[in-house]
Amino acid sequence: MSKQRKGAFKSFLDMIEKVGNKLPHPITLFAILAGIVLVLSAVVSSFGIKVEHPGNEGEIVEVKNLLSSDGIEYIFTSMTDNFIGFAPLGIVLLTMIGIGIAERSGLISAMLRGFVQSVPNKLVTIGLVFAGIMSSVASDAGYVVLPPLGAVIFASLGRHPLAGLAAAFASVSAGFSANLLLSATDPLLGELTIEAAKIIDPAYAETMNLAMNYYFIAVSVFLLTFVGSWVTEKIIVPRLGEYKGDYVGTMDKLTSIEKKGIVWSVVSAIVTAAILSLLILPENAPMRGEGGSIIQSPFMSSLVPVITIIFFVPGLVYGLVTKSIKNDKDVANQLSDTMASMGMFIVLAFTAGQFVAYFTESNMGLVLGVYGAEFLQSINLSGIPLIIVFIAISAFINLFIGSASAKWAMMAPVFVPIMMQLGYSPELTQMAYRIADSSTNIITPLMTYFAIVIAFAQKYDKNMGIGTMISVMVPYSIFFLISWTIMLVVWMLFGIDLGPGSPILYNP
Repeated sequence: MSKQRKGAFKSFLDMIEKVGNKLPHPITLFAILAGIVLVLSAVVSSFGIKVEHPGNEGEIVEVKNLLSSDGIEYIFTSMTDNFIGFAPLGIVLLTMIGIGIAERSGLISAMLRGFVQSVPNKLVTIGLVFAGIMSSVASDAGYVVLPPLGAVIFASLGRHPLAGLAAAFASVSAGFSANLLLSATDPLLGELTIEAAKIIDPAYAETMNLAMNYYFIAVSVFLLTFVGSWVTEKIIVPRLGEYKGDYVGTMDKLTSIEKKGIVWSVVSAIVTAAILSLLILPENAPMRGEGGSIIQSPFMSSLVPVITIIFFVPGLVYGLVTKSIKNDKDVANQLSDTMASMGMFIVLAFTAGQFVAYFTESNMGLVLGVYGAEFLQSINLSGIPLIIVFIAISAFINLFIGSASAKWAMMAPVFVPIMMQLGYSPELTQMAYRIADSSTNIITPLMTYFAIVIAFAQKYDKNMGIGTMISVMVPYSIFFLISWTIMLVVWMLFGIDLGPGSPILYNP
């Protein structure tokens, strides 16, 4: 790369950092957006703009003025309900009860170390990338555990530790939209998508389920494991060259008590899964839906408590075996610590809840969806080019707003209705967004764990800075984004469902 191009790239990164640092905190940002919606509702309503409801022929919808007498009454009387009713709030807190026990008892860390250590040296990169992708079942824990673990593993093999750190960081980020299991991310984003779909077609939204992207994300695991490993070996390792630092990697092996804890936690997980299966597999099981349906059933609507139980029981068993949990007080303290760490998210849920509720109540999302769809139709942008443009827009926005749920809370009410108007399902729109979000998380300094990963990296290279870190991660971002988008395009061409009962196209 020429000096001129290097300079241009550095300027671009500097611009991202500068602009991103000027953005307010997400909590403040949603409060500002809520205020903007209130003002816009008054301004737009004064023009008497009306559209025909796309889901109810003959029904005319106009923008409501939320600064009118009735609107102000709504603001005050709905504030509590807007907070409590914010779709991801209960989902995240309930899921974290299970994940919190599994993480704080030591189970997640032990299983990740055990998995990576059991992989032969020749397959260590593939094993590390696969473990990173799968770590998303433990929410954000992978960001804290895997990057330093990857660095230690590579260093212990005489390889550059930053290559291992980069591979782990990239795969953990990708894993939030690729997994063989459902994770907290699926219901977190899924609820927002369902709420956005109600703007156009409440009846269709009732048929949606939180596993709407499962087929696609499961297959994505194998694609991203290959791509992440290839980028590491063919681009990152040669670029970093021989490690000349002083650090010599050593990774603590699992102790006998940790191994015993893992064994019993796995046994408990199997027993728990078997018991839960009795609620869905038998023909007349209580968690089946009407006519014995599994796709549209109480079970599919109960994935959050199921995920919580699947994590809680093994985490509890591991803690009891390893003595990290000695009594009920330890369980209570670990759960309290987990909930305490969610304080910022709870406040974010309050401001985000007001924004989403105001946007929906004003009808601006519906009006914007109708006009947005008409505009895209007028410029003949549809099909695969439309999806690619949407992915590009989402990837760009992701450079400035780190939280996946925060971005989707803002984008879903706008883009889901537009895509539905053009004949594309909410499930497809969500998957396109997830591809963009997971691919570019690793190259924005505004991502929550970016600074932590840099701190890990500085242990091996004291001169490591934001620009250097981004330059190491850019190849992953580019190849993930391109290969993943191609996979989605192929998926669309074959018309394969993205998940159980989750088609590519929207048919009202």
